[in-house]
Amino acid sequence: MLDTSFKPKSALGIVSYAPIRAEGLLSVFDDHPIIQPVVGDVHTLLEAHHLHYLLIDVSSQDPWLDTLFFVRRVRPDIRQIILGPERDDEAVLRSILAGGRAYIDANTEPELIRSAVESVMHGSIWLPRKVLRMLLDRLLSGTASNPVSDLKRLTDRERQVLECILNARSNREIAEDLGIEERTVKAYVTSLMRKTGVRNRVELSMLASSHVSPQVTG
Repeated sequence: MLDTSFKPKSALGIVSYAPIRAEGLLSVFDDHPIIQPVVGDVHTLLEAHHLHYLLIDVSSQDPWLDTLFFVRRVRPDIRQIILGPERDDEAVLRSILAGGRAYIDANTEPELIRSAVESVMHGSIWLPRKVLRMLLDRLLSGTASNPVSDLKRLTDRERQVLECILNARSNREIAEDLGIEERTVKAYVTSLMRKTGVRNRVELSMLASSHVSPQVTG
């Protein structure tokens, strides 16, 4: 259940060059308690500095990969959710490497689309399990550390923090859940990244998802 008390709605830009699909995606978020959708082209939406999330229908444009790289270059703060071809693992992998935080099959039910966007807004990722493994192989190839071994030697408190991260909890929420200070949570997150050899919180979530309790599709 989403806690929507006192929370302003977050703007979600929707990009689709098929008008009917754009209207359909817009309707998915009708009366959503925390998401305010707006349809537009990429260039116009990127100018809206209050907007930090984009749902991009790559099945309606070509070359779509250029669009993702463009968004990442111009607005690296934006989290991209990709709606694309079903069961195209390579397309999923390319979209994530280009900056996407989630990949949703074009035929996905509206409720799952909402869940995927909510997951990204809470700092998590949304990927098919097979693609997650492929991406982890690429991200971690060539590193000296063994991520599986590193996860096994975490302290109990580090494991608790990691589980909270997997549940898309913010540092403040983790601190409240565990009864510790937020700066202590930050220290644990830093320690987790150092032990596993990842570069940021997203990669940490991806790594843990493949070895602990994945919150992924498929």
